[in-house]
Amino acid sequence: MKTRLIWMALAAAPTAAFAQEASPPKPALAPASKPAPHTVGEVVVTGQAPAVQTSIDRRSYSVAADLQAQTGSISDALRNLPAVEVDVQGNVSLRGDPNVTILIDGKPSSLFTGDNKAQALQSMPADSVERVEVITNPSAEFRADGSAGIINLITKQARGAGRTGSLRLTAGEGDRYAASASGGYNSNKLTAAADVGMRQDTQKSHGVDDRLQRDPATGGFDAIDQDQVTHIIANSFNGRASVDYDLSPKTRIGAETHANYTFFRVDAPSRFTADGPTGALSESFDRQLNIHQKRLAAEVSANLRHKFEGDGELVASLSHEGINDDRVRSGHTSDQVPAAPDAFDQQRLDNHLQRTELKGDFTQPLPDMAKLKLGFDVEYLDNAYRNRGFVGGAPDALAPDATLTNLFVFKQTVSAAYVTYERPLGALTVLAGLRVEDVQMHLDQATLGQSDENDYLRAYPSLHLAWKLSDAQQLTASYSHRVQRPDPGEFNAFHFLLDPLNFRAGNPHLKPQQTQSFELGYEYRRSPVLLLATLYYRENRDGVADVLRDLGGGVFLTERDNVARSRSGGLELVANGRLTKTVTYNLNGGLGWSQLDSLGPTFAPTRSLVSPSGHGSLTWQATPDDLLQLNGFMIGKRLTPQGHADPMIGVDLGYRHKLSDRLSVTVTAQDILGTFRAFQAIDTAVLRERTKTDFDTRQIRVGLTWTLGGGGRQKEPTFDFQGAPSTP
Repeated sequence: MKTRLIWMALAAAPTAAFAQEASPPKPALAPASKPAPHTVGEVVVTGQAPAVQTSIDRRSYSVAADLQAQTGSISDALRNLPAVEVDVQGNVSLRGDPNVTILIDGKPSSLFTGDNKAQALQSMPADSVERVEVITNPSAEFRADGSAGIINLITKQARGAGRTGSLRLTAGEGDRYAASASGGYNSNKLTAAADVGMRQDTQKSHGVDDRLQRDPATGGFDAIDQDQVTHIIANSFNGRASVDYDLSPKTRIGAETHANYTFFRVDAPSRFTADGPTGALSESFDRQLNIHQKRLAAEVSANLRHKFEGDGELVASLSHEGINDDRVRSGHTSDQVPAAPDAFDQQRLDNHLQRTELKGDFTQPLPDMAKLKLGFDVEYLDNAYRNRGFVGGAPDALAPDATLTNLFVFKQTVSAAYVTYERPLGALTVLAGLRVEDVQMHLDQATLGQSDENDYLRAYPSLHLAWKLSDAQQLTASYSHRVQRPDPGEFNAFHFLLDPLNFRAGNPHLKPQQTQSFELGYEYRRSPVLLLATLYYRENRDGVADVLRDLGGGVFLTERDNVARSRSGGLELVANGRLTKTVTYNLNGGLGWSQLDSLGPTFAPTRSLVSPSGHGSLTWQATPDDLLQLNGFMIGKRLTPQGHADPMIGVDLGYRHKLSDRLSVTVTAQDILGTFRAFQAIDTAVLRERTKTDFDTRQIRVGLTWTLGGGGRQKEPTFDFQGAPSTP
């Protein structure tokens, strides 16, 4: 292992340069320099909502004009962006593919792995985010994770000279509220920023699950029905602080720390009934589930930037992140048919995650306006997942249950090196890259005394082309090879109890999904109009998917397996502009095609689907102090390995009134038509299932924002740390 790491580091950084992959630089007060003609550069389209920045390998969207984002969570901010889809439970996908890597300021976070991803996005306030980069076909500069692409959340930084700050208060229906404060200080050499916030969200849902399971003895079907009401309360507290100091006009050092604490409570009573092939009741029971979860996440990082003669730049960063995730799941089964005494069960989960990362990047401009980037990234994960199970006839008489007790240890080192070369050739700009990643994985199923190794070394090429047709028009084309690595918990084969009829398990033999991705794009821009059209095609193999298996007696196991092979493609359109002096529009939509191969005789056959999806918003600046906004979105129908998920539709309203130059009030109404709900179906030879879930997403929020500071002398320019806004 050491030899391979040394070789990769030397290959990536022959000049001993350290890099920071895809991490946006700290803001500098010096104005960003304009890109040279025919270089990759960036186009900023203003006078519309949201402001859009495009470059050869990514698109960046401002969320400042989205009123839902000003009072909601990060999930609310993502819901209205092109190519991004967010369902009622906060799960994010790109063009219908949920295999998305989410970064914060260009860096990965363990918050966005496993079953916590949606919960983390729903608990974090959107007002901490300034821009969102949507990268559907990343270059080799980015790590290969995320077959659907990358969503990079760019957080707000201190703006203006001297002291700056803001306060924000939000209150909504159903005991929903939030408060946040931020402050910053900029001087000639020092930049410091900090923000704190707290948030409480509540949600109520009603779900109905109807199953028809073939009875092998009679050939008929047994009917199993579940009716469940879920109440959720999530309290979260966030804090972040950063400082940057210019040692010289060419050298900057910095440090940053952030922390998040979330307390998550679930109360979910449900009723199960089972009828035999004749329709007579064979089994029933009531089930009360309570979940208490406490998750504390913290990260600290240090970074260095240095400018060389000739505009070369070196960036280095070292970070360490720790997460403690403690959960208690308590279940009570009662009123059983056939008659049986009440049964109680409890699972205590203690998950401890550690992530350490060293990253580096060296950028060197070359003759003929070419640019070379070299970098490396070494990430080490050390995770432990402990589950202790207890059962008994009363809450105070629980005894340990060995079948519900497990310790799983996951250790992984990903060592990567990359090189990209960019050069304009007349009207054509070429960005070519190659990334090599070495993965060494150790899995320790401590309870069963089993261990597995899963190591591999692979190369991931990328190619991006941009052809300037005129000052207003451009064609683009791109290719990339991506992977979707399973989350650490997905390797754990332990059967985790969900309820008496449902278990979930991982698979220690999972392989990463391989994705070949192709795109063709057209861009037209003549302020204030921006038009984008993209044709895309993806082919996936070794996809990891949920497989529902019958364990007998009406009990089912949902486990992960490399059983999916699929293809997808489509046309995506984006149009931003101005209808009148006071009305702007932001429209994006598309028609997507997907095909999912059959997984065998007990699954659905090979199927294909064409489905529309899209988002749209109208913003009206009614007066200099009053702004109204209408948002609408539709998530298209999606295929699943054993069935499909129906489309989802939602409509939101927003209003902002400026009370003064520093004080404003925002009112938002979400899901005003009450149409945002989920429906999924499974249709196989042995199982038919229909699941419908209604959420209380209809709500009104009122937010108050007060800004302060921002005056004083501007910082003298040293050198441009910021660069083009979308440059990593």
